[in-house]
Amino acid sequence: MAQSRKQASKQQNKLTRQQKLDRAKAASEKERRAQERALAAGRTKKIFAVIVCVILVIALGIPAIALTVLSSM
Repeated sequence: MAQSRKQASKQQNKLTRQQKLDRAKAASEKERRAQERALAAGRTKKIFAVIVCVILVIALGIPAIALTVLSSM
C-alpha cells in the first residue's frame, strides 16, 4: 500500500510535455501583461505631470497678467 502511494505521488509530480509548454506559455503571458501594466502606469504618470504643469502655468499666469493689466491703467 505504501509503495503504491509513493508511485502515485511520483506520477502526480510528473508533468507531460504539453503541461510544461502550457505553463511556460502562461508564465510568458503573465510577464507580458506585467510589462504592459508598467508601461501604462508610466504613461499615466507622464500625463498627470503634464496636466499639473499646465494647471500651474495657468494658475500663476493669470494673476501675473491681471497685475500687469491693472498696473498699466
